[in-house]
Amino acid sequence: MEQPAQGMVNVSGRQEEPRRAVAEGFLLADPAAVEAVRANNAPKADPLATARTAALLAVKNTPLAIPHCHPIRVTEAKVEFEFSANSVRVVCEVQAVDRTGPQMEALCGVTGALLTLYDMIKGICPTACLARISLVEKEGGRSGRWRAGEADE
Repeated sequence: MEQPAQGMVNVSGRQEEPRRAVAEGFLLADPAAVEAVRANNAPKADPLATARTAALLAVKNTPLAIPHCHPIRVTEAKVEFEFSANSVRVVCEVQAVDRTGPQMEALCGVTGALLTLYDMIKGICPTACLARISLVEKEGGRSGRWRAGEADE
């Protein structure tokens, strides 16, 4: 029986190139809690600025949280928020120039922002939850461009 790999994947043979990943996730909460986030009226500090900072810290520290994740050269990270009556959608886009892509960084960025928003509203909406954290798009590397929902080639 073949043994599983015991360390990080060897990426030394891969080409350094621009790579990009976009992830999203949702904070589901009652309308009053969502409005508190949107209006900057949460019990704690400015929720969107704090969540954006948490996302960027999560992006930069991904290899510290995910054991086999390579440190990569992140060149840009963006975080956006969209609102509906019962949710806040967080989108994190990460760009890098390296031998492996920034998918984990984008996912960690979304998760960091969502956890921060949850912390900001848990006192006014204890039933809030995080949902559908996923990669929605990536570019670069061997597999090229991929977008959720498009047929695999």
